[in-house]
Formats: sequence, structure tokens, C-alpha cells
Amino acid sequence: MTSGNEHELLRHHGDVDAAPGLLDFAVNVRLERPPRWLRDHLAAALDDLGRYPSAADDLAARIAVAERHGRDSDDVLLLAGAAECFSLLPALRPRLAAVVHPSFTEPEFALRAADVPVTRVLLDDHRLDPALVPDDADLVVLGNPTNPSSVLHPAEAIRALVRPGRVVVVDEAFADTVPGEPESLAAQRIPGVLVVRSLTKTWALPGLRAGYALGEPGLLRRLSAPRPHWPLGTLALAAITACCAPQAVAEAERAAVEISAERDRFAAELAAIPGISVAGPARASFLLLEVHNGEKVRHALRERGIAVRRGDTFPGLGPDHLRVAVRDAARNAALLRALRELLG
Repeated sequence: MTSGNEHELLRHHGDVDAAPGLLDFAVNVRLERPPRWLRDHLAAALDDLGRYPSAADDLAARIAVAERHGRDSDDVLLLAGAAECFSLLPALRPRLAAVVHPSFTEPEFALRAADVPVTRVLLDDHRLDPALVPDDADLVVLGNPTNPSSVLHPAEAIRALVRPGRVVVVDEAFADTVPGEPESLAAQRIPGVLVVRSLTKTWALPGLRAGYALGEPGLLRRLSAPRPHWPLGTLALAAITACCAPQAVAEAERAAVEISAERDRFAAELAAIPGISVAGPARASFLLLEVHNGEKVRHALRERGIAVRRGDTFPGLGPDHLRVAVRDAARNAALLRALRELLG
């Protein structure tokens, strides 16, 4: 079990660091609101709220996901946000879970809360070495690209973790922020591999909660056994169907290309400021910084109206680590100015 302080750290999320009126670099959501076409689609679904979601609604959304990734609809489990999958992991009854860190902390919290033994695998320079994972771990959880480092691990290294009797959970919540989605395992049915995807970040849906998992049907049945009836509402099903349509996937790809170019410029300018180092190579829509007197700088930025994500809540990182989302050029420039003033 975790101590009280560890419990609080594992439950910390970027929305706590943000606040109304602050320039938000703390939350990894691309847009301030869903695009107009998606809002119109959700508005049209409001008339269906008077009935329970049907099996046909669920199947339509699963087919959309399956076609998006070239999988069978039986390989899809729809989720009330990608984070729901992590709360379901104890249903797999793992004897020992290995969680690769630093990474999103919700999986470890859910496993420890269910009294599942957890070992932390701390990466060296944020690179995945399969040999670091204990042989006796029958559940392995990692992110790709990893939050908060933005590093993308080779698919070959992740496949090297696969073995009989082991489930490998790959959190690909930010995979669609990487142009072309290289190293993704979403399109591959690999025994024991569970890929988790989110629609929250790209389509500004944190208030709705929509995502899905991809895996073998038997594994998905084990994972979903504890769920109640109607785990997803009508609007979440509508959002999943719409966001997996070909035109939406193409729009996400264009956005990923734009984000990638801006991220590289942003990272180079941040690294040029004395007292800042940038983890990398960064491939997602955010950057991990190590900043001289980082905690002090974080508070000073907040006083200037800028919110960044504290990094010390991620296992393996400390108070000098900060995570920043990649925004547009104008907002990125505002953070750069503030950091130059504080560290210059």
C-alpha cells in the first residue's frame, strides 16, 4: 500500500495545476473546446438521451474504431475515457504488476488500491530496456509515447516484453499526436497486448470521457467483467463513432504534423535558455523540462499568470521537473519570455 503522501502524488493530474484565468500549459488537451463539427454531432445526439444506449449504438462505435485501426470489432472495448481501463486492471488478477516510470500514475494507483503488488521500473534517460522488467511480472504497464517525457519507444522493444501468461498494457493516449503514429501497436493483434487509446486530448473531450482499448476478445472480456450496465453514455458513444471516422482521422493527422513542427521549434528555444534541459527526443504534444530551481520557477510563473504541470508527482522525477504542453506560437512565446526573465 502507498503512504498518504504517495497516494496524493499518484492522484495528481495537470488539471489541478491549471486554473481559470491562467495561461494553461499544464493540461495536455489540444483545443479549448471540441471543433464545431463535433459539437454539432453531439448536439444532434441529445434527442437520444431519453433512452438507454443500445447494443446497436455500442456496435456502431466499435465498428468505427475497428475500421480506423484495421481490427475486428470484437477486438474493441469502448471506455469512459482511457483512464477507465486502468481502474479495470485488477480484474485481470495479476500476481505482480510492473509499471514503467516516469509515466501516467493512474495505473499504479488503481493497482495498489486493489492490493496488487507493484514494482516500479525506472527508465534510464527515458529509454525502454525490456531487460529491466522483472521476469515474474505477469502485468506490465507503460506509455507510448510516454507521459511526461514525450519519448516514443520502439515497437520492437515493446514486443520484446510479450511472453505467455503476461499482459502488456500500452497506454497510447498520445499516439495520435505523433504524425503517422509510428511505433503504435493499435493495428496489431498480439497475444497478451492491450492497447489503450484516448480521444480526450486531440478532440477536447475531458468533460465527456471517451476512449477505447484494443486486444484479444478473451482478454477484453476478462477486463470488462466488473463493469456495470451502460458503462458509456449516449454522447460518449456518439463521440467515439465520429472521432474515428476517416475525415476526423485525417484532421487529427494534420494537427499532429502542425504540433510536431511547433514542438520542435519550442523545444529548441527552451533548451537555449540557461538552466533548462529538455527531455527527448520529444515526439508528442508536450515537453518535459528540468529547470534550475524548478519548483520556485513554477510558482513564479503562476504569479505571472502561467500554469505548468509540476513533475515531482511522477515517480522518478523531482521538483525541478516541469511538463509543458505545446501550444500555438504566440502562447509558446509568452512562456519563453517569462522563463527568460526568470532565469536570465
